Amino acid sequence: MSFTAFALAVGWVAVVLSSLTAYQQYRRMTRRGVDGVSFVTWTLLLYISVFWVAYGIDARSWQMILGCAAPIPFQVMIWLRLAPRERLGVCIGSLVFLSAFCFLPAIGWGWAGAVIGVGIAGWLSRGRQLLTLVRSRTAVGVSTSSWVTAGVVSILWVIYYEGAQLWAVLIVTAVSAMVSLSIATLSAHRHHRTHPTLVVAELPVNLAFDD
Repeated sequence: MSFTAFALAVGWVAVVLSSLTAYQQYRRMTRRGVDGVSFVTWTLLLYISVFWVAYGIDARSWQMILGCAAPIPFQVMIWLRLAPRERLGVCIGSLVFLSAFCFLPAIGWGWAGAVIGVGIAGWLSRGRQLLTLVRSRTAVGVSTSSWVTAGVVSILWVIYYEGAQLWAVLIVTAVSAMVSLSIATLSAHRHHRTHPTLVVAELPVNLAFDD
């Protein structure tokens, strides 16, 4: 099997895991409530997913289109559970924030600029969680397994993007993987110091973003 064929197969695995991640987070919220779930993060994730679908259409990549479109229904249901009508200012502000990082670079550098800009917006969103963990001695509301899964899925996408020769999005996703795994590592350390037995019990259960 050539590397290109292998990368295409890995892309389909990433499609399935991306969908599972969003579904698991939605199921967790229906059972445990919305405590610890960031409205800003999920608003940006929803916007960014729509952007990646558009980029996938332009790149003619079915893996990207389905991988980003399939989680959107679950992301919307999560977003609705976080009472967006009461936070319209946040919705508008997040859209303006993402638009600034997306459209302004796109004017000068086309899709490549937009991809890098949206990637930076995603890094800042994840970086907020990382900074909170650095400053805090606890990781209440942070699911270690969620961020592990996010990191693994990003690595799978990196393999696919290399095979598809989509270099801009490969760089963006590789950095996202490092940030997600850094959050997972720090979260596991904080959980272990606070409740030494909880981290082991948590890993098989929670599979999605939860900051």
